[in-house]
Amino acid sequence: MLLLSNVAIVIGVQLLLGVASWAAPECTRSAEYCQERLMHPDLPEPKLGRKVEGEETSAYWRELGTQFVKDKLATQPKQGKAKNVIMFLGDGMGITTTSAARNLLGGEEKTLSFEQFPYIGLAKTYSVDLIVPDSACTATAYLCGVKGQEGTIGVNGAVPRTDCKAMLNESTHVDSIAQWAMDAGKWAGLVTTTRVTHASPSGVYAHIAERDWENDAEVEADCGPASGVQDIAYQLANGKVGSKLKLIMGGGRKHFVDSSKQAWGKRKDGLDLINEFKEADPQNVYVSTVDELMALDLKQPKRLLGLFQDDHLLYHMQTNETTTQPTLEQMTRKAIEYMSQNEEGYFLFIEGGRIDQAHHDNKARMALDETIEFSKAIAAARELTSEEDTLLVVTADHSHVFTYSGYAYRGSDIFGPAPVKAKDGKPHMVLSYSNGPGYDRFYDAETKERIDPTTLIKGDYDELYPAGVPLDQDTHGGDDVLVYAHGPWSHLFTGVYEQSAIPHLMAYSACLGDGLTMCT
Repeated sequence: MLLLSNVAIVIGVQLLLGVASWAAPECTRSAEYCQERLMHPDLPEPKLGRKVEGEETSAYWRELGTQFVKDKLATQPKQGKAKNVIMFLGDGMGITTTSAARNLLGGEEKTLSFEQFPYIGLAKTYSVDLIVPDSACTATAYLCGVKGQEGTIGVNGAVPRTDCKAMLNESTHVDSIAQWAMDAGKWAGLVTTTRVTHASPSGVYAHIAERDWENDAEVEADCGPASGVQDIAYQLANGKVGSKLKLIMGGGRKHFVDSSKQAWGKRKDGLDLINEFKEADPQNVYVSTVDELMALDLKQPKRLLGLFQDDHLLYHMQTNETTTQPTLEQMTRKAIEYMSQNEEGYFLFIEGGRIDQAHHDNKARMALDETIEFSKAIAAARELTSEEDTLLVVTADHSHVFTYSGYAYRGSDIFGPAPVKAKDGKPHMVLSYSNGPGYDRFYDAETKERIDPTTLIKGDYDELYPAGVPLDQDTHGGDDVLVYAHGPWSHLFTGVYEQSAIPHLMAYSACLGDGLTMCT
């Protein structure tokens, strides 16, 4: 048993004017009691803070609970056929991310748009080979209904990552729900804040053994010349599914154009796939700025391609009045308006992809801001569609090792320090990471001591947050991810299930594919 008979609990009380220290009386009671006090410190009452009117009363919480019960009782399952299916993917959006993001709406008691959906489940994200997956194999799971190996897209578990020969065996290829939708006469499209050839959107249309094979030069580097492997951008332009997508919006121009044609191009095969798209049909429309997109008569295009950056779209917090890219909400609104023209309905994949990338860099402010932007896009989709004929599904591909802790006071800045100081007498932050590049910034290797994080974190949007283990990038987390559903057959999305069940549930509601559906 730990001997804690002489333990001093040092508490830092965070005030608006700074961080003050407070020491509890010396603990002279039993070791068990003192240990409990360390785990659950009795903090002094905050001098300043935000309170919601009525929270201090019993009636407030009883009324809130009663109303929730009434709302659940009033929610009746909808069992009509879904004409449209929209899947929203918050890349890297684990539960700690959504919980912390609520504070950006004004407080931890606030609600993100999709948290108002009536049905919620949990998806298990492991892959065929790894406990903790990446965004490639998870895309295969939630879009194709089959789990594969890490780094692969649109192929089953028999294809190892970077195996140039195994992926050429078409018996290993698995079609996505976009293909199922098109087979049923529906339109299919995708929207993302990343490159349109990045791992998550590629799950809509690609079959590849390596997520990084986004252009022919990358394929040749790993597989050699004349390997027969078609890169991801080529598959989007000319593949069985990619060439028939009605709408494609995001970033990543560089993977579509040869370097001899544009300085920003990365291809080596002489192709300009953007020009090929425009020349394939005079009614195909290509846009590259938000002004072009917003001015477009959506009745005009036979197919619509929007590529707004050479690489990923900028983070929302990097944009200003001179930025020429659209927001995720703007792209979502335009996509739904365009896709709604098909009387048979549509399948639309929409990704908030940069939540993940900000987390990889331990940039908590940008990750949470991207989550708010994602929530805005979902609110727009709910506004523009009807729950009677449109199934909305919101989920993440995986989580991150992002922590939200420290007994912070209500109303305090979650980007600031926790009130309880660490054992070394220095503050620690409410938000941090288990691993990642933030380690080096907050640890002095010479003195072998932590650096006081409050001396480094000043409120810049792109600043790093502390991490416990030094890595160039933080890792994904292996915990389950939430699945939120609204519309026809959304009640099926409750429970704990394999991530690969998600497209089968969506297909059931809209009578897609050759599996079990409401129509069979």
